[in-house]
Order: sequence, then structure tokens, then C-alpha cells
Amino acid sequence: MRSSVRRATRRRATGAGLAALLLAGGAVGCSKLAADSSPDMAPAAAVAEAAKKTQDITSLRYRMAGTMPGEGKITAEAAMSMKPQAMSMRMTSAKTGSTVQVRVVDKALYLNGGAETARELGGKHWLKLDMSALGGLGNNLTANGTGAAEADKNPAAEAAFLTGARDVKKVGTETVDGVRTTHYAGKVTLADVEAAAAKGENRDARERRAKSVESYQKMGVDALTMDMWVDGDHHTKRFRMRGEGDKGPLDMTVTFLDVNAPVTVTVPPAKDSTDLAQLMKDAQG
Repeated sequence: MRSSVRRATRRRATGAGLAALLLAGGAVGCSKLAADSSPDMAPAAAVAEAAKKTQDITSLRYRMAGTMPGEGKITAEAAMSMKPQAMSMRMTSAKTGSTVQVRVVDKALYLNGGAETARELGGKHWLKLDMSALGGLGNNLTANGTGAAEADKNPAAEAAFLTGARDVKKVGTETVDGVRTTHYAGKVTLADVEAAAAKGENRDARERRAKSVESYQKMGVDALTMDMWVDGDHHTKRFRMRGEGDKGPLDMTVTFLDVNAPVTVTVPPAKDSTDLAQLMKDAQG
């Protein structure tokens, strides 16, 4: 039983780490479709305006697809609320062919790997990781990528990264999900991102940016090629980030479906969940 729990924990922690890591690759969209137009501004000014609009985002719904270092191709759809903190994500990995569900509610992380999880947990589908109850182990799991401590990060923080680029340029106009946008691009180092953090950001935005920078540092990514598609209301509709990590390439595209729409994430049923902290206590006993 003890070894089964460890195997399940390792596998699900890996899936959770990827899911949480994906949260770092976002931008922001608009819940109301923008007019069929694009901002007529200098590239750097347009990017700065789009980044500014991310600071007051309270919820997001988005889809993503691409390649993550060491994990290969993935697709996912997610929704998250910043206040109160909650997140729900369904992610599919082409490498394993499996789908993992992740939920964060009330500072607890829940993982569901489908039938495989149920086999390891005596028929229950959800593994609960309560970081406060797990103590030191919880901190260790977080440090190794389960991401519970990072789940409150606003994906919109990455939209502000491009403000640190020194070569922002306008690529052209493109239609994304029926919305006409202006496409901007540039290259930025994490050092540039950190240097730009103090320019006009509120405290929450600076903290979100710092967490996002840290997540890329953990991947071994120190420079990013970035693309941003901005609609006529100066909101980022689509965002792409490319770079090289310690375990391979990063190439993630995020398309935002809406912002500030109600997001509800429910706690999985207790009868269908196994609490990792309780399992450890039982094992020690």
C-alpha cells in the first residue's frame, strides 16, 4: 500500500507540475468580443497598454497548446479565479496519451488521472494535497513542481513580459477566433523582464510577475521569443512564448476566451478523494 501511494503521488505530482507550469504561459483576453479593429499605436506603446489592462483581471478562461520542456506536446483548457483563489484545468499529453484534471480550491490541490489514479487509490479518483497539512513534505512537493504555492499566479503576468523587450515590432493584422487583432513580436531576457517590473505596475502585478519569472528560471529558460495579438480594445487575445529550457524546447500558444466572467470550481466529493496527509499519518502509525 505504501509503495502504491508513493508511485501514485510521483505520477500525479508530475502531471500537476506540468499543469501548474502551463499556468505560467498565459496572457489575457476579453469577455466581450472587441470591435473588428486593431489599435493604431506605436508597437511599444500598444504592448504597454495591453500589459496595463492585465493588472485588474479577476478571472480567466483560456485554452492552450504547444510543447513543454521534458514533457512534449500538450493541450489544455483552464479557468481560474484570483480572488478567491481557485483553478480548474484539464490537460492531455500526447507523450502519454493520458488526461489529467487539476483543481485548486481553498489552498488544496486535487489531482485526477482517471482510471490509473483509481487503481492506485482503491477506487477513488482524486488525490488531495493540502500543503498546510503536509508541512515540510508539502513544501518539498511544491519546490519539485506540484505548483500548489504557485496556483494563485495570474497568467496575465506573462502578457507584461513583452514590455521588457527592446525590439518590439508590428508584424501585421490577423483574425483570431473571429476577432481582428494586431500582431506584435519581440525578444526578451528574464533580466529585461525583471528590470521592467517597476515601470507602472501595482504591487500585485509585480508579485505575479516575480512568480512567473521564477517559474521560467526553474525550467532553465533565460530568454523568450514572444508574440502577442492585441484586439481593438487593447486586450491580448492570443499569446505565444518560445524558448529553450534545460529539458528541451518551450513553445506554448494561449488563446483567451474571456476574462472577469464568473468562475466556479467545486471541491471533489470527499467519498471519491484520498487525502495524502492522512495516508502518511496512517502509514507512520
